[in-house]
Amino acid sequence: MAFVAAIFGSYSLGYTPLIIGVLFLVASFVTYFYYAKDKKAAVTGTWRVPENTLHILAICCGWPGALVAQERLRHKTKKLRFRVGLWLTVLVNIAGVVWLHLSQGSSLLQRGLHHVEGLVMSHDQHEFIISTVLLLTTYRL
Repeated sequence: MAFVAAIFGSYSLGYTPLIIGVLFLVASFVTYFYYAKDKKAAVTGTWRVPENTLHILAICCGWPGALVAQERLRHKTKKLRFRVGLWLTVLVNIAGVVWLHLSQGSSLLQRGLHHVEGLVMSHDQHEFIISTVLLLTTYRL
């Protein structure tokens, strides 16, 4: 998938920290799980996951998992309105990632990450937690 390559390239070239890729990965797994849960509910006739929930998960960086779930599970592929909504979440996410590469977005991300690092350093003395946070929030040089 081109997006995965772009995120990996962005991290490798030092434009974004590892946490961005990890966020998309975790959100995608969660979103895929909810699509699978909804597909099972559709087949068995039990309580369904609301479509708004699926869209919220997609817009919160889970859209790659949503696209994979649609393809593999053959779920939510016929409802045009739903598909349009999903592709809007994709566009919003891509625009957000592009914005992170512009000076204003990059600056805001760096300030936010420094704030998180400061909070962890001042409240946690566990070496594993500190090193994990630094691994996720530090830019490659």
